[in-house]
Amino acid sequence: MTNKTNIREVLLNKRMLICIFTGFSSGLPLYILTSLVPAWLRSEGVDLKAIGLFALIQLPFTWKFLWAPLFDRYSPPLGRRRGWLFISQTALLLSIPAFGLLHPNLDLWTIAYLAVLVAFFSASQDIVLDAYRRELLLDQELGLGNSVHVNAYKIAGLIPGSLSLILADHLPWSSVFIITALFMLPGIVMTLFVSEPALANNTPKTLRAAVVEPFKEFIGRNGLKSAALVLAFIFFYKLGDSMATALATPFYLDMGFSKTEIGLIAKNAGLWPSVIGGLLGGIWMVRLGINRALWLFGAIQMLAILGFAWLATVGHSLPWLAVVIGTEALGVGLGTAAFVAFIAHTTHPLYTATQFALFTSLAAVPRTFANAATGYLVEWFGWMSFFLFCFVIAIPGMLLLFKVAPWNDEERIQ
Repeated sequence: MTNKTNIREVLLNKRMLICIFTGFSSGLPLYILTSLVPAWLRSEGVDLKAIGLFALIQLPFTWKFLWAPLFDRYSPPLGRRRGWLFISQTALLLSIPAFGLLHPNLDLWTIAYLAVLVAFFSASQDIVLDAYRRELLLDQELGLGNSVHVNAYKIAGLIPGSLSLILADHLPWSSVFIITALFMLPGIVMTLFVSEPALANNTPKTLRAAVVEPFKEFIGRNGLKSAALVLAFIFFYKLGDSMATALATPFYLDMGFSKTEIGLIAKNAGLWPSVIGGLLGGIWMVRLGINRALWLFGAIQMLAILGFAWLATVGHSLPWLAVVIGTEALGVGLGTAAFVAFIAHTTHPLYTATQFALFTSLAAVPRTFANAATGYLVEWFGWMSFFLFCFVIAIPGMLLLFKVAPWNDEERIQ
């Protein structure tokens, strides 16, 4: 069977459609926390250092592996995957509108507590979505399936990062958060109509087994040293990119762009490059394999960070804003597609929820702790030097590829 036939068969099946819904449902609440809430706080006069510290509200994404075994061990009424999905998605639908009831200058701590709660529900949803997707997709579908998921994930960012910002110029924030929360409904509908994957029936017999076995299998697979290198790579590969985009919306505002300009140009300029980058990444991984994709796409992802430094020198320029955002979206679309496929491929199908949660928790550490310092770094360095620093900090992740994914030791997606 040819690669062309493989790609066509992988793209045109029900599992790819499901990946669209999993990606959109996963991305929406996170982008609300990382894009809409900072824009809301900044527009209400909250300073950059406080907004930067708000990255700490994402701690649940860092520690989600701690309660992931519960989702492997216990099964709610709708099933082990669908049941937990319905619970977490409904909780998000009900909690997100509560932001609109608060005032940034009077209720900042309450907003922080609420944001942690939303992050907990979002992280819980991610645990189950990642496990469901790994159990749903065939091995040869991992590259494209995760690319589709990543694309839908980024497209979901257009709701809080574009539509909601435009609405905020015309509606009160309470209405904006209600409308934004309603976009959780497609994910809930998906959960009600899909079926449980076959592997979801392999439930651990005890909670202890659900906790211990996934870690024993991962360490025993290639040894402790190899496991440590994989974990270090997962931590560092997206570090520079994550820090560079942590304060993207406040950066655009400081460059003089209006919320409507950000919504119409900055976010939409990244849509098609992101979609194209993610899909091309998935298709190319069929031919390149995951290892070489990590090298090539990671290099493009790094170079895209320099676009922000360039925009910091140019200032308010709508054409350059579109170019920089489009380039960054293309690079990150490619890099994220390879990165997520690597994580999925590293996960053993029998321990999906806990292992996937462990790996993605490590990937979330930079977004939580490092990003919390970004406000201070901008205050110290200025915007241009800050983005150059983000470029340099991305280098260790690339160097780890020599050990984790050597160019000539390719593990292909067959």
